[in-house]
Amino acid sequence: METEASSASAFAAADVVKCYQCGKCTAGCPVAEDMDIMPNRILLLVQTGDLSTALQSSAIWHCVSCQTCSTRCPQSVDIAAVMDILREMAARKGMAPRQLKRVLAFQRAFLDNIRRNGRIDEMELVAQFKTMAFLKDFNIPLLMKDALLGPKLLRRGKLHLRGEKVRDRAVVRRIFDRCMSDKGLSDAPHAAEAGKSAQGGR
Repeated sequence: METEASSASAFAAADVVKCYQCGKCTAGCPVAEDMDIMPNRILLLVQTGDLSTALQSSAIWHCVSCQTCSTRCPQSVDIAAVMDILREMAARKGMAPRQLKRVLAFQRAFLDNIRRNGRIDEMELVAQFKTMAFLKDFNIPLLMKDALLGPKLLRRGKLHLRGEKVRDRAVVRRIFDRCMSDKGLSDAPHAAEAGKSAQGGR
């Protein structure tokens, strides 16, 4: 119930109720033609409480968070934030499309890595991502995929066997906690901002 309340608070912060269906968000969206439900209709679903339909839509995963919709909105509705919230909710409920499971696993591993270390620890990132992805579909070839690139990256100084950590990691953790709290999604996975990567990973 707390999660639903926090999501409702996040929608309220995005000023969803102000939308009057002018369609400017849809008209300016660069990926609208790939969506099954147009952005303005997604807002209508949220307004009417039909979150189930919105969460099952592929539109929220096609969104690339370019902010064009939010910028064009005459009512200053933060449509891009609404898409983010819906992706967070879908990921938390296990409703993400099957083909995006690995994208979400990478997002989770990447952001967890930054949260812990303050910067990327490449070997730790690879290990966590491979483990998370393997446990989802038991794809053995995935474990060894790109392994031959390792030596080449090492020779060129692009891969480091031992990662470094920033001094004040507590500050980084507070930044993460503040961001999630501001979105009303403090209990959601740290890696649910998958839309941009999902668009590039298809």
